[in-house]
Amino acid sequence: MAGSNNGRTQIVDSSEYDRRSEVQAFDDSKVGVKGLLDAGITKLLRIFLNNQPVIEKKSDSDAVTKLSIPVIDFEGLGKSAAQRNDIVREIKDANPEVKKQFYSRDVMRMFTYNTNYDLHKASTANWRDTLYCVMVPNPPDPEEIPEVCRDVLIKYTEYVMKLGLTLYELLSEALRLNPNHLEDIECAEGLFLAGHYYPACPEPEFTLGLSGHTDSRFLTILLQDQIGGLQLITNNKFISVLHRGLANIIRPRISVACLFRMQFQEGSESRLYGPIRELLSEENPPMYA
Repeated sequence: MAGSNNGRTQIVDSSEYDRRSEVQAFDDSKVGVKGLLDAGITKLLRIFLNNQPVIEKKSDSDAVTKLSIPVIDFEGLGKSAAQRNDIVREIKDANPEVKKQFYSRDVMRMFTYNTNYDLHKASTANWRDTLYCVMVPNPPDPEEIPEVCRDVLIKYTEYVMKLGLTLYELLSEALRLNPNHLEDIECAEGLFLAGHYYPACPEPEFTLGLSGHTDSRFLTILLQDQIGGLQLITNNKFISVLHRGLANIIRPRISVACLFRMQFQEGSESRLYGPIRELLSEENPPMYA
C-alpha cells in the first residue's frame, strides 16, 4: 500500500521492505546520522520518514525579528558560564573512528553516544545523534569521557549544578515553600546530560530532529514563551508543555539537555514520588499517585 508524505511517495506496507534489517544495519555502522551526511546521502533512509506531515520551519531571520526573549539577570545569585561553542566545534571535528568506540546502547555505561535511544522500538527514527553522560552523583572516571570534550564537560557540570540549585530555590519560593524545599527532597541529587546534535538534513520536510514529547518530571523552558515542567511533584502547578525539534536543511544545530532527577543510584527506580504534600488540600487533591 502506497502513501504520500508531502508529495514524496513512500511504501507504508511492503513485503519488499525489511525495516528491522535497515535499522540494524544503520545501528551496526555506528556512524550516526552525521556519518550518513558525510557519506553524501541526498535522500533519507526509509526509517527516518515521518508518517505525519512535518510543518516547515520559518526562517531563523523571521524568528529573530518577531520574538522578544525576556532576560533575567542572575548576577546577584552567582555567575554561570557555558562553553557551548567549544563543545559544538570539538564534537563536530571528532574523528569518526574515535566516536565509534563510544557508540553503545548499554545503559550501564557512564558515557555513551548513539542515534535515537529508542531506535529499535520507535515507528520512525529522528534525525539526531546524542551523547549521554551521568555526571551526578557518581560521575564517570575522567578516562571514560572522550578527551575532546572531557575538561569542558566536567567544568560545564559545575556551572549547571549551581544554576540548577538556584532555579530550584526560586521555584520553591514561587510555590510558596521554603526556598530549600525542592533541594531538600532530592530534586537535584542526580544530573544526566544529553547532548543532541542535529546535522543539516537533506530532506527536513520528511523527518523530525526530536519527536513531540513532554518532560513531566523536569523543568522545561521553550523559546515559544511557554514554561512548564515538574508537573508530577507540583501537582500540575507547573505544566509540562509539548515540544519537539525540527530538522534543518541549512545548518547543523546542537542542544544540551541537563536533566535533574531524584537520583541515579542503584535501586532508585523502585522509589516512587507523588505530589508535594504541602501543595495539596481539599480544593487541590492529588492528581497523581
